[in-house]
Amino acid sequence: MNAVLFDMDGVLVDSEDYWVEFEREEIFPATVPDAAVDVAETSGMNFRDIYDYLEAEYGTAISRESFVGRFDAAAEEIYTERAELLDGCHDLLVELDDRGVDTALVSSSPHDWIDMVTERFDLEGAFDRVISADDVDAASKPEPDVFEYAAAELGVPAAECVVVEDSENGIEAGDRAGATVVAYRIAAHGDIDRSRADAVVDSPAALRDRLLEAVTA
Repeated sequence: MNAVLFDMDGVLVDSEDYWVEFEREEIFPATVPDAAVDVAETSGMNFRDIYDYLEAEYGTAISRESFVGRFDAAAEEIYTERAELLDGCHDLLVELDDRGVDTALVSSSPHDWIDMVTERFDLEGAFDRVISADDVDAASKPEPDVFEYAAAELGVPAAECVVVEDSENGIEAGDRAGATVVAYRIAAHGDIDRSRADAVVDSPAALRDRLLEAVTA
């Protein structure tokens, strides 16, 4: 394998724990008060696409402007105050670079949210590419577009990439792109379907070992 494509939320930072709480307790009840929406339905989607999904499936009680504003406010708190970086992240990126493996941060979040993370945790310049779903005029995960785009940006066939994902939609997107998928299990997602992943790990150490094994195979 010649490249590793890292999802941000739930993998590089533990923000998914806070996003799930925000969606379940605050934004979904406000947006679709008469429906019980499973957070797994929208995990991995761009937040603007989440609004479109909720509107199409359930009908929405608040405007898109209000929805976006609430997400932006939550993002600033989560990324600048609450979320923590994956243990050993810097060392892992150095090890991959030493082995000649390209890396990309590939997220459904917009660039201004990604920038909060890269600035806070000194990750600016740590990846060969930083890619937001906003860069791609295509559908959100579980569609494979963002990973196909990331592979093309790196100049590496998707089949020679490892995708690291935590959400069911993200795992499916990586698999549909033709990449090898390592699912990073986090408590926030509970017992989601990870059957499309090639491997499942549940700790930073296990993730490091699996990635280094994959890129040397």
